Amino acid sequence: MCCGLLLGLLAITPIGTGLASGPPPAHLKEHTITIDATKLVPPSWWQVPGVTPSIWASDPESLDAPKTSELRALALKPGTYKFISFTFDFPFAVTLDGTLDFAASLDQCIEGRGTQTLVVRCKRMYPHGGERDDYYNQKPSP
Repeated sequence: MCCGLLLGLLAITPIGTGLASGPPPAHLKEHTITIDATKLVPPSWWQVPGVTPSIWASDPESLDAPKTSELRALALKPGTYKFISFTFDFPFAVTLDGTLDFAASLDQCIEGRGTQTLVVRCKRMYPHGGERDDYYNQKPSP
């Protein structure tokens, strides 16, 4: 009886439609997004809540959140996220086609709109006509 029921179910399922028929819908597909905060001086930690470990751990020696001194690739589905450091946070979005979007008001400190790499160039945002302070022209020490 069991085999008959199974064969009956297979007979009404069109061939080639199986349970895993093709790629996931666009809103469920993960995209590799690289976070590049290596231009921040001095180095520190950052997080994307729900994706990377928190920066609010009490012991900096055992903190496993990403450091600004390294690039980090994240697998993100389309949606809105937040980059958080100790001094600066901002929202960004991953679009259905896997590229980044964020507010134009962040352009003085953030790069990567329309790409898959989010570049964070400032530790703070200041409302001063879009010109970065000379402080941000420092180079990280090797």
